[in-house]
Order: sequence, then structure tokens, then C-alpha cells
Amino acid sequence: MFPLGLLQLGDEAEVVAIIPGKHSCARTEDMGLRAGKMVEMLDNEGKGAILFSVDASGISLRRGMVMKIMVRRIEQ
Repeated sequence: MFPLGLLQLGDEAEVVAIIPGKHSCARTEDMGLRAGKMVEMLDNEGKGAILFSVDASGISLRRGMVMKIMVRRIEQ
């Protein structure tokens, strides 16, 4: 288990947990991100926002929030 922000382009993973924070849990659930959901990394270059997909929708979140989303890598 490790943060979503450490995935590389094209990696797929399952969301395991979201570390509670000031806004992290409520905001991510509003976007459909919760334990058991599958995500795919679309862009993790540079130091800005990270782009990934969940349920065929692209989501962009700042790096700090993405590092609170814990995932388990899916081997392809």
C-alpha cells in the first residue's frame, strides 16, 4: 500500500484508503473516489497537479491531496 501520487503513467491501482484530512475525505467521495475503486494514472509529470482516471472520468488533484489516497497496484 502506498500513495496514489507515486504511480507512474499508465499504472492501474485499487484505492485502499483515504487518510483523513481537513477536506480530503469529503471532497474525494464527492468525486466518486472511495475504497475499492480502480484508478489509472494519466499524468504525473512535474510538480503540479496530478491527473488520473476513475470510472472513465479524468480527475485532477493537487499533489498534497493525492498523497493521502492510499492504493494497491494492479499487476498487468
